[in-house]
Amino acid sequence: MPVPAVYDVCCVRILCLLFVCSISLLAQRGRGGGEQPVIPTGPPKNLKILPADVNIQQTMGAFRTALGVQCAYCHVAGDFASDDNPKKNMARNMLRIAADINATFPDGKRHVTCYTCHRGEAKPKMEPPAAGAAPKPAGPPEP
Repeated sequence: MPVPAVYDVCCVRILCLLFVCSISLLAQRGRGGGEQPVIPTGPPKNLKILPADVNIQQTMGAFRTALGVQCAYCHVAGDFASDDNPKKNMARNMLRIAADINATFPDGKRHVTCYTCHRGEAKPKMEPPAAGAAPKPAGPPEP
């Protein structure tokens, strides 16, 4: 029994759709959706602001979310303890500032985080969104 032409056309459309979907997934690798950063093993080194018992993976994840960046934005690739990237010292300064601000609240809770100003972008937001612009959804709380 011969296969109807409609069936052939349907199969071709499905194959084309699968091809387009696979191409779009491959394209995601170039937008940061691909390779994951190398996570150092062992206890963190060269901590100057964060406490020694900090959950470093959770904390760094919160920083990445708050600034919308990857590890190499503040760290030297392959040497997370290095201070050669000036953005790492800027991050330390900003952590001190946020801690100083939070210390002024009588309830002892954290009211200011990196996300408070950065809103998921590397450069802090200095102005409110334009009138009629949709606000960015709130990010996860920082540790």
